[in-house]
Amino acid sequence: MNQFIAKKIQESIAVKNAIAQDEQLLNNIQHTAAAITSSLQAGHKILFCGNGGSAADAQHLAAEFSGRFYKDRLPLYAEALHCNTSYMTAVGNDYGYDQVYSRILRGIGQAGDVLVAISTSGNSGNILEAIKTAKEKGMIVVGMTGHSGGKMKDLCDYLLNMPSDDTPRIQESHITVGHIICEIVENNLFGA
Repeated sequence: MNQFIAKKIQESIAVKNAIAQDEQLLNNIQHTAAAITSSLQAGHKILFCGNGGSAADAQHLAAEFSGRFYKDRLPLYAEALHCNTSYMTAVGNDYGYDQVYSRILRGIGQAGDVLVAISTSGNSGNILEAIKTAKEKGMIVVGMTGHSGGKMKDLCDYLLNMPSDDTPRIQESHITVGHIICEIVENNLFGA
């Protein structure tokens, strides 16, 4: 059993090492942090969406921005769009699950806001619909996916495609990269 555990840890480390070696991905992380910084400086919102574990990641990362990360500082407007279960179940029932994120974006999304759309496959129907709506509204779209980027690849302003096809390793890397972005944004806004 110890060998199995050690193997899983090594697999996670290997994905993070691949990120550290990928100049394009590192540049995309840097550009994403700059775009989020600019958006927040202009009084805009950071909105997150995902399904399942990616919804948990969306909520986790939104909390890092809206609560605090390393610094005791002013809160930043960041929200995970799935947290109102009454809304989610009503819209899922009345309009279909593919509409749960796009519908709320029609109501609250504004040009200059950032949508962080998380899907390990890059092919989640409700995430793709959210991206379409965000683009129609002039929002900046950050996609967090697995290696291929899926259908999201060509729809996002910034693609953070983790170099793995293994869902748990992708999700672990999304949190790592999300934490790095949060730290950069926090330093940009409140000093290093």
